[in-house]
Amino acid sequence: MWCGAGPLAVVAAVFWTQCVLLDGVDAKKERKKPKEANPQHTETYNATFSNSEEVGESVKISDNQRVDPLGSWMDFVKRPVGNFPGKCRKRKRPLPGPPGPPGPPGPQGPPGSPGAEVTQEVLLQDFKDMIKEATERRAAALDRQTSPSQLPTALLTLEGMTSYRRIEEAFHCKLKGPVVVDKKTLVELQNFQTPPAKGAFLRGSGMDQSTGRFTAPITGIYQFSANVHIDHNEVKRSKSQLKARDNVRVLICIESLCHRYTSLEMIVGLESNSKIFTVSVQGLLELQAAQYTSIFVDNAAGASITIQNGSDFMGMLLGV
Repeated sequence: MWCGAGPLAVVAAVFWTQCVLLDGVDAKKERKKPKEANPQHTETYNATFSNSEEVGESVKISDNQRVDPLGSWMDFVKRPVGNFPGKCRKRKRPLPGPPGPPGPPGPQGPPGSPGAEVTQEVLLQDFKDMIKEATERRAAALDRQTSPSQLPTALLTLEGMTSYRRIEEAFHCKLKGPVVVDKKTLVELQNFQTPPAKGAFLRGSGMDQSTGRFTAPITGIYQFSANVHIDHNEVKRSKSQLKARDNVRVLICIESLCHRYTSLEMIVGLESNSKIFTVSVQGLLELQAAQYTSIFVDNAAGASITIQNGSDFMGMLLGV
């Protein structure tokens, strides 16, 4: 039995050696062959067969061919771009450029509704309301700050305040005719009238034009002024030379008592070369209710003088 098996073992060893040599020769021939380009798979992803079929086909192809890394990379680089979704592409955003010129103006809008008509009466009423509100707030503040025994006896109401905003007592009158003042004489000017020309005024009942006296209706501060036109032609024609004491005084006195009460006074000399000159006096006086004022002319010269018609006497109530 061992003698028959010996020749068979020798034949099997020789056959195996030849098979090994033939495999080595085939491997050398395959390395010497040029690389064949792998067929490019151009089938789109939108084909009717499923992904599993695609994968299965690609597996069957790769079973008969050897995997080439370089060729696979080149196939990936040269793949058709249009077959992939748009979100995978790299979008190039345009760079922001300089702003363009402004567009034309739009059309004009519709006109608005007309505003409220504001008249002088409306403004005056608003002003009165503001004064009234401020007065009430002031009175309320005084009520809170003072005790009942220290409250003022009377508070000015809105009507009382506004009544003195309009000048209630005022006059502007002129002397009707000339008045002769003898030498060394003090004369009170009387017989006035309101000029017919526009601009003159007579408000209130305090001025008595016949007597030339203004009686204060209430206690307050009054302003008076007088312009006395003097003709001293007699003094110039007299042969006696002018002395230092030859002058004329014009006074606005209270109750005709020029020395007892404060008076408004102006003294002028008689050296003027003109025939007529004017003496003006003005100022403020405080009068009690029912007191009166009037104009006095004191001629201290040695000859008579004449007060011309048209001489002015004016006065007004400034406030209480």
